[in-house]
Amino acid sequence: MYDLVLKNCNVINENVESQVDIAIKNQRIEKIAASIDSESSEELDLSGKLVIPGLIDDQVHFREPGLTHKGEIATESKAALAGGVTSYFEMPNVNPNTSTIENLEKKFEMASTKSVGNYSFYLGATNDNIEEIKKHDPKTSCGLKVFMGASTGDLLVDKYESLEKIFEHCPTNIVTHF
Repeated sequence: MYDLVLKNCNVINENVESQVDIAIKNQRIEKIAASIDSESSEELDLSGKLVIPGLIDDQVHFREPGLTHKGEIATESKAALAGGVTSYFEMPNVNPNTSTIENLEKKFEMASTKSVGNYSFYLGATNDNIEEIKKHDPKTSCGLKVFMGASTGDLLVDKYESLEKIFEHCPTNIVTHF
């Protein structure tokens, strides 16, 4: 038995539009088929409606910690979810900057109790944190953010030698900002 069956959904996948039913159990899609005939706790007819996956915003500025007068994880993740953004990656230019593994871990701990969506955080590069960057586990966050133009705090990486070390030794995805 499914918790919910979405009937007559218009789905676009690989440039093909089709009408399908979607069965959900324990908050996960269990089955997608042309027709699902089964008992469920709830059934919704979505005729004429388009079903799309949740969107991912790979550059958000929720400003927590330190700048919560501008925004915070709890309120901004709710706003994102209301707009269809189910996952986000936050930038490291907060106060204190997320330029150490310790601060990165604190961000994840904070989000675990405040966020209503899926999340990840960038470790921020500086001219002087190559040892932190080398310790960065690619399985724990979305990547490394390198600000090569103006930025806040000490997140501007403007020394060629630092950039060379970062690109040589970083074990994860690198996102740059000019």
